[in-house]
Amino acid sequence: MKIIVTGGSGYIGSHVRDYFGADDFSRRSNRDVLNLQDVSLIEDYDLVIHLAAEMDKSPENAESVFLTNVEGTVNVLRSVRPGAAMIFASTKDVYGRFADNYAEVPETCPTLYAGQSPLEWSKLIAERYVEYYAHQRGFRSCIFRLSTPYVKNSPGNVPNFVTNYAEAINRGEALRLPASGAPRRDLLHARDVAIACEAFSESVIRHGQYNLGGGPANAPTLLELVRRLEAVSGLQAIIDDENPLPPPVPMNYVSDLTLVRQELGWQPMISLDDGLITLFH
Repeated sequence: MKIIVTGGSGYIGSHVRDYFGADDFSRRSNRDVLNLQDVSLIEDYDLVIHLAAEMDKSPENAESVFLTNVEGTVNVLRSVRPGAAMIFASTKDVYGRFADNYAEVPETCPTLYAGQSPLEWSKLIAERYVEYYAHQRGFRSCIFRLSTPYVKNSPGNVPNFVTNYAEAINRGEALRLPASGAPRRDLLHARDVAIACEAFSESVIRHGQYNLGGGPANAPTLLELVRRLEAVSGLQAIIDDENPLPPPVPMNYVSDLTLVRQELGWQPMISLDDGLITLFH
């Protein structure tokens, strides 16, 4: 099976690509989703894992974000050959503030506009294009709404807050926590993201849309996360209690994994402690 990962040199993408031994489609490999000649190469692949995205949440850069995340995704979709499979990395943040209405957020959570940033809104729009082109062109499709995937950072990439916390603790730098560390997030190691992609590729599902996160077993508050990082590293965190960051929206997010368990037989394999210790080695 020929596999390609767009964004395959990125924070999560580099690890997914390594897992599969896949080819890289990224600007670092001189390929751009906005270049139609580059994108035409995708028709040669059996499985396309589309992680390439502009991750900027600022309204000032909305035009660029929509161009890459929507137009770029459409370019990729138009090049997936009939009979192939395509996996699209979306985000839990398409749910916005509505996620706070659930102890565990299901795929049926509303996605109405409620102040989501250009990043989240571009991902939600792109999801609809995935569904359309998959049915029109006759390829299998999967949408994963990812909840806080993390991994040890690789050169040239910007990590998310989980890896940032670990790196700050390792360097002895002070941490500022949103709402004094009260928000809760479920965390998912990048290897489990790759395993989920493999589960879909080997399944009989034609078209699926799933929440993909660590679930309730891997859902610490941010303060609990810092304490777990201290425990696995043997290092002491420095927390700036006098300058907490504002509460996030939603305040709490834990993925309901019922659907992905039922349809793909997938669940997180890497425990929180086992995953967090990899950030220090």
